[in-house]
Amino acid sequence: MIRLIALDIDGTLLDSEWRVPEANRDAIRRATDRGLEVALVTGRRFDFARPVIDAIDAPLTLVVSGGALVKDREGRTLSARLLPAAAARDVLEVTRAFRDATALVFDRPRAAQVVHECLDLGNPHRLAYYDRNRDFIVQVVPLEAALGDGDPIQVMFSGTVAEMRRLVALIEAAPVAPRCAVATTEYEARDFSLVDVNQAGCTKGTTLAAWASARGIDRSEVMAIGDNFNDLEMLQFAGQPGVM
Repeated sequence: MIRLIALDIDGTLLDSEWRVPEANRDAIRRATDRGLEVALVTGRRFDFARPVIDAIDAPLTLVVSGGALVKDREGRTLSARLLPAAAARDVLEVTRAFRDATALVFDRPRAAQVVHECLDLGNPHRLAYYDRNRDFIVQVVPLEAALGDGDPIQVMFSGTVAEMRRLVALIEAAPVAPRCAVATTEYEARDFSLVDVNQAGCTKGTTLAAWASARGIDRSEVMAIGDNFNDLEMLQFAGQPGVM
């Protein structure tokens, strides 16, 4: 028997126009009407996921930022696994050559959630991201100075697939590697990749497992659906996984 359905957003819940199809909204409503819990489990920040959340008229649990936060529909943080500032600082040092592709992400109400030192808007992917998130973005030079405000959710990177693979190799070979978890999302057809660096042991899968355990739900009662590398641990945990 399924008691919890965990759904990735991009490439899974959304269509090719980045919308939630009515069939998907209806399926979620029918599931929650039957008493199932539905969790959106995404690499997106909560506010970046909000348009998707608002499109679904049903109770939802939100596992956001690759598992770093669990929130309710109103944005209240129910659990948090933040990246220690010292580890974030070491990640920034190792990846200094990728500074124009780097951001620190914080759990804040609205302003200054995403901190950049510089943002290359010549990249169309980054320009589209900036246009959708400009109200949440601030610039701090040097980026390390933003860590004086406390632990971030994660260090976030974006770029071409080849660039991000090189970046991941740098992090995994560095002394900081055991103190963080690296999640990669790749869209090879668009030559675009996202890399999120979270607290060690923090993934979509480990957070989903902890949430299910706290709710008294066995993994055999969990269905999970995803489509990318950052969904792997979630799919491995679920008793009934599905790949788009």
